[in-house]
Amino acid sequence: MVSGTDRALTFGEIVRAAFSVHKLPPDLSGGLDSSVTYAPQEPSYPNGCHVCEVEIDPDTGALAILRYVVADDVGRVINHAIVEGQVHGGVAQGAGQALFETVIYERDSGQLVTGSFMDYAMPRADDLPAIQILSNEVPCTTNPLGVKGAGEAGVIGAIPAVIGAVVDALRPLGIRHIDMPATPERIWRAIQDARTD
Repeated sequence: MVSGTDRALTFGEIVRAAFSVHKLPPDLSGGLDSSVTYAPQEPSYPNGCHVCEVEIDPDTGALAILRYVVADDVGRVINHAIVEGQVHGGVAQGAGQALFETVIYERDSGQLVTGSFMDYAMPRADDLPAIQILSNEVPCTTNPLGVKGAGEAGVIGAIPAVIGAVVDALRPLGIRHIDMPATPERIWRAIQDARTD
């Protein structure tokens, strides 16, 4: 709309005009897309803390994540729903790597055995509790928006938090390490080995 006049176009009319290249002046290429690259002089450093509480059945090695809390500093949060979604997805990805996911190849042929989601275990919604997310906003001083990275925060904290919780739960048995993924079978074998030592 041109202020002070009756001249106006709808958004649809603007889009059609922008893509009618034959009607545009020769110095315009057409379209509505644009891109800008921002190259900060200094990096930003997001940080956070993840706490995971697990329960392990010593007879089967079955594990349940009872509680999961994340406190992250991703700088100024512009859209809380997006950041929380990234953290939720990252925690699920990290927990999956810590507890379920493994790539298995057939020993003699090298054929991938876990080549589909029927064979490659990933966490499902019922494998995770409600994740409590706390935000500690400390605006970054190296960019104009005050933002820091958030996309990987869930994954980076989840892997050591989950494995640390598993080892902590097994520590009374003298277990101080377990390889990933910490599947029920692997946990059960570690418990049996600790009991026979």
